[in-house]
Amino acid sequence: MSSEEATLESKDPVETNGERWWQNREVRWSAASGILLALGFVIGLSGAGTLSTWVYVSAMLVGARFFAAEAVELLVEDRIVGIELLMTVAAVTAGVLGLWGEAATLAFLYSISEALEEFTEDRTRNAIRALMDLAPKRVTRLLRDGGQEEIDVDRLAVDDRFLVRPGQAVATDGIVHDGNSAIDESSVTGEPIPVEKAPGDQVFAGTLNTSGALVIEATATSTENTLAKIVHLVTEAQEQKGHSERRMRKFSRRYSPAVLAIGALVAVVGGLMTGDWSTWLIRAATVLVAAAPCALVISIPVTYVAAMGNAGRHGVLIKGGIHLENLAVVRVLALDKTGTLTRGKPKVAEVHPLDGLTEGRIVAITAAVESRSEHPLARAVLDYARDTATESLPMTEFRSLIGAGAEATVDGTRYTVGSPDLVASNGADLDDVAETIASLQERGLTVIVVADPQRVLGLFGIADVIRENAQQAMKQLHSLGIDELVMLTGDNQRTAAVVAAHVGVDTFEAELRPEDKSTAVRKLRETHGRIAMVGDGVNDAPALAVADVGIAMGAAGSDVALETADVVLMADDLTRLVDAVRIGRRTRRIVQQNIALSILILVILVPGALVGWLALPAAVLAHELSEFAVIANGMRMAR
Repeated sequence: MSSEEATLESKDPVETNGERWWQNREVRWSAASGILLALGFVIGLSGAGTLSTWVYVSAMLVGARFFAAEAVELLVEDRIVGIELLMTVAAVTAGVLGLWGEAATLAFLYSISEALEEFTEDRTRNAIRALMDLAPKRVTRLLRDGGQEEIDVDRLAVDDRFLVRPGQAVATDGIVHDGNSAIDESSVTGEPIPVEKAPGDQVFAGTLNTSGALVIEATATSTENTLAKIVHLVTEAQEQKGHSERRMRKFSRRYSPAVLAIGALVAVVGGLMTGDWSTWLIRAATVLVAAAPCALVISIPVTYVAAMGNAGRHGVLIKGGIHLENLAVVRVLALDKTGTLTRGKPKVAEVHPLDGLTEGRIVAITAAVESRSEHPLARAVLDYARDTATESLPMTEFRSLIGAGAEATVDGTRYTVGSPDLVASNGADLDDVAETIASLQERGLTVIVVADPQRVLGLFGIADVIRENAQQAMKQLHSLGIDELVMLTGDNQRTAAVVAAHVGVDTFEAELRPEDKSTAVRKLRETHGRIAMVGDGVNDAPALAVADVGIAMGAAGSDVALETADVVLMADDLTRLVDAVRIGRRTRRIVQQNIALSILILVILVPGALVGWLALPAAVLAHELSEFAVIANGMRMAR
């Protein structure tokens, strides 16, 4: 086992309340077939041959109940000769020739492998669907007159306020209206450390309130909250087949009729040549069993379902097998800077008042101009003004300068706040502050210039804090086989260079608009082949769409990110990105192992059956053991 596999398997699986194996109908019928098979064997040892035969017949009928019905349905309705038909014909042939013990053994072993395959897939799906049970069925709604009532969560509407006591789960998505507490969000984001929540913070359905009481204002109903979306997306994802799985299904639909034809040819030619029809019919039945590609066909879907279920439990939603395949082979990873490599919450690091102004005055003017802006840098200035208790000034005639800054009138003077390029383009002379601007940018700070029509009044150096684990994550991605890490940002060259050097990406492109990022991704794809792009799922939507795998970072609660990205990282945590790539790589290795094992089994069994070296019971046993082997190997991805 590689170090990557050990890392993934060391994570504890999530307990689910899905059905147990004995509650599965197909497993129960298959078990009954096994009991009858054992009983027939014991009765046969006692000398009651006729009774033993009838028990074997019963075992065969019970065991073949589901796969024989499926074989007929596929043949009649879809004109498909499936693996189920090969097994049904082999069992019936053995029975007609009086080998009821062999027929019953075949029916039992094939039915139990099919039942366990279906059960393991259902169990993986249930592990995700069980998230819905984390949200309570009843909730305490607060009434406008000050009272409260217990209602079904389905009756909770958007804007209703509800109470979450310590130890209770959050009923639906919402915003904290009152109270402070720590929320365990591991069920949604996979993050094990509780997150402190205060008024104005967002909470998600199914997360656990660990300490103080919270009053929450609902922002989604029980059918539209984050948990419901996750279950819907994962269910859809498991129905989307990857290229390899589709190719294998297509191969099976052509291969199975060919095997049936070969079996018939073996029986007819051998019988005509030797006159020993019984021997050649048994040999034909053995060929059908030996050549049935069960292990080959199930080797991919079982692994994919297990991998996507495991990823979902750890806060990584992979929307289908095709994206899992692409994750396994990408060699180039493009990353947005703001909100991905950095926290996306800029803070004012330095203030440089000029022309005799005090820091308080320049902060007040800038905060007034930025008061109506939604830009993250504007919010950083407003936060700084609030934290330093700066006086508020009246503002009029606000105008947003998209992507560059803003301007407004404060105390009768028109001010411009924005990037150095913007202020310079408006006619301001930056020569006297060029050295200070360069110094700030060389230290990785984004510069905001404040100016009136005649002169520059001040400079702000704003820092977007780099994520603590960014550097380690980049190293891990390199170790997983990512050849080139490229940072794409709209920030200036100097700031981009500082961040790139700190986190350890290989190259970067700066001063990009959203449409420029998609062009950059397209060029990288043309040069390097398949590429993944990591962004916030909103501003980076064009680039995510161009990439082979679009990965949305920190998308819990984001409708756009949940719907548009191919892979969704629910938490603002770069280790989830490493997990996603690791899962893709490891899934590919396990699929390759399963395919190699399945082909090896066919290469050994088919010639042995054709020349008569392999008896029917041995072929059945080897065939089913190979199925168990690939299922068990594939289910390693569930751990």
